[in-house]
Amino acid sequence: MSTAHISTSTVHTISTALPNIDPLFVDYTAGISALGLANRGYIDDPSATADEHSVAEALADVAAILLDAGGDPHAVQSLCTSLQSRLLARLAAHTPHNTLTRLDSTVHVGAQHHLSSALALVTGPIDLDALTGRRVESKVDRRKLEKAERKIATKLEKKTIKADYQASKLLDPQKSYEEFYMAVNPLQLGNSGQGISKDIKLESIDLSFVGLKILTEASLTLAYGRRYGLVGRNGIGKSTLLRALSRRELAVPTHISILHVEQELSGDDTLAIQAVLDADVWRKHLLLEQSKTNNRLSELDPLLADPASAPSSLVREHQDLDSRLVDIQNKLAEMDSDGAESRAASILAGLGFSQEKQTNPTRSFSGGWRMRLALARALFCNPDLLLLDEPSNMLDVPSIAFLAKYLQTYKSTVLVVSHDRDFLNETVTDIIYQHSERLDAYKGNFSQFYATKEERTRQAIREYEAQMGYRKHLQQFIDKFRYNAAKSSEAQSRIKKLEKLPILEPPERKILTTFKFPDAEKISMPILQMSNVTFGYSPHQIILKKVDIDVQMDSRIGVIGPNGSGKTTLLKLLTEMLEPSSGLVSRHPRLRIAYFAQHHVDSLDLSVSAVTFMSKRWPGKNEEEYRKHLGNFGISGMLGLQQMSTLSGGQKSRVAFACLGLLNPHILVLDEPTNHLDMDAMDALMDACRTFTGGVILVSHDVTFLASVCNQLWLCSNDCVSKFDGTIKDYQKLVTDNADDAGVVKMPIK
Repeated sequence: MSTAHISTSTVHTISTALPNIDPLFVDYTAGISALGLANRGYIDDPSATADEHSVAEALADVAAILLDAGGDPHAVQSLCTSLQSRLLARLAAHTPHNTLTRLDSTVHVGAQHHLSSALALVTGPIDLDALTGRRVESKVDRRKLEKAERKIATKLEKKTIKADYQASKLLDPQKSYEEFYMAVNPLQLGNSGQGISKDIKLESIDLSFVGLKILTEASLTLAYGRRYGLVGRNGIGKSTLLRALSRRELAVPTHISILHVEQELSGDDTLAIQAVLDADVWRKHLLLEQSKTNNRLSELDPLLADPASAPSSLVREHQDLDSRLVDIQNKLAEMDSDGAESRAASILAGLGFSQEKQTNPTRSFSGGWRMRLALARALFCNPDLLLLDEPSNMLDVPSIAFLAKYLQTYKSTVLVVSHDRDFLNETVTDIIYQHSERLDAYKGNFSQFYATKEERTRQAIREYEAQMGYRKHLQQFIDKFRYNAAKSSEAQSRIKKLEKLPILEPPERKILTTFKFPDAEKISMPILQMSNVTFGYSPHQIILKKVDIDVQMDSRIGVIGPNGSGKTTLLKLLTEMLEPSSGLVSRHPRLRIAYFAQHHVDSLDLSVSAVTFMSKRWPGKNEEEYRKHLGNFGISGMLGLQQMSTLSGGQKSRVAFACLGLLNPHILVLDEPTNHLDMDAMDALMDACRTFTGGVILVSHDVTFLASVCNQLWLCSNDCVSKFDGTIKDYQKLVTDNADDAGVVKMPIK
């Protein structure tokens, strides 16, 4: 029986059972399954006998790969059960008797294999023994088969537990927001948990995502009132940890309220400020209960005018309602319900919502503004544990400054995932570093963490290398004098010393992340210019007017300004995605522009792998060339063959940058390129932009990135684009100095 036969048959079976798995992954899995069986002695081995245990092990490997590729756990289990029965039947049919027979002539095994594969494609499974006149009865023991099936089921169950995390916990909750909020944060009347510690201490955390280990026996301690930054490279599982906490999949005490800003608010006719007020579900619920209770008490008061003659049941009901009303009013006072509307308006203003916008329906806002609304709702609810995932991605410089200032006085616990170093330095009191399936705690902001971590790493490397050198020295002496009578006692002494040495784990080596764009072809000037350009969606809705800008091959231009000022519109005019209402945009006839959109994920087909996507969009290379190109942007190993829906946000961004490289551009136009990138990737992108031989024009709110890459700043404000004389730090200081307590910039920036 041939590997080709099993592989071809398995490809068809897997594709039918799991149609959403990327074809490249199906081929790879089929090959692995055939090779796995071959390595266990089942295929192409005339002396092999059917061993159900090894078949179960091989299929468990296949199951793990399919689950990692995003396969449905139940479909994978059914598929493996079907494959097991077929493989065991085929293998048993090819199992020879336990006697050796001398061959009369040489058998060309390869020819038989090709014949088996070719016939199988036309007629289905072929029994070559029957064709040659020798029929062997199946030797499969039914009881052993059932035992092997149970082993597969057990292994798959373990894998399914991991994969189910994706299906049951990472998908959007089926319940409405109100139901989900009340389920995650049960209301506690009476003492309301007062006097109970709100510190969180979790031990022995095990967390997985689609078969990939995120945390193993990790511990997490969050002291109430401190602000923690969660950092780590892309794909390490930071967002997975936040989601597990927000859904109480980890044992967070129930008296601690949790809120997670994860997805944008869905739009409807609800006004923005009302959407924020409604976010505190229990406040809304308690106000309704208070109204109902007061109404019922009003109905009972006339009936209890003479308590002596009133029915005892009504008296008890009145007493119970009185007691409940006190609890409700105490809880509302604890929530500061009376000041809720002014607090909501202040938060919205700080996040860039004018008074007019606060009274607009939520459906009128774009995705970025709806994300701000989601953040405003979370801040308004004031939970005991606030979880933020890359909050600065959706904010401009004034709003980031407001959020940092707001969190500095936040009285509860904050756990924020961010790669914005300035934001972390201004906001957090502690850093939690996620790596190697564990969580390490550091005191201080990001700069302090980085310095401490580097020193810890250097110390660990020194200790490890010193011990390895000492071990080597002892071992050399032992090897030299072990059998020397005069030195045997000394050799034995060193053997004991060697055995007593603690075993040190090799220190984690920093993975060097590099991005590399291809060198730009030289073209003559002018390259890209805008002359007296005006753009508006109507004569009464002008976005930009009288814009003059010149982009050269050595340009490093940063476009800054508040959200809604026309920065993205400017980039779209440069890339011909929009046409100006008046004025001229001139481009060199051979100019190639690579545009990185703020919502770049929309341009990727997440149902296939990065290699498959690139080969369809930019054909002409082989698989190895695409994988090598992806490697230039940190997508290495199996990531290039993995379904893109299973990649993290930062890994999808890396794929998008790799796609830009295939265009061989002269000019890079980047809209918020640092969103979702980890700090190593940001450093790599900064280096790539600085060393790129073409021009760069970008929009970003990341102060570190702008300061590192750009030598020119252009400010979008009041429908105009003008050169800003100063650094990004100067601009940051300007908007901060001219903002009131709510974060609203009083003085228009010119």
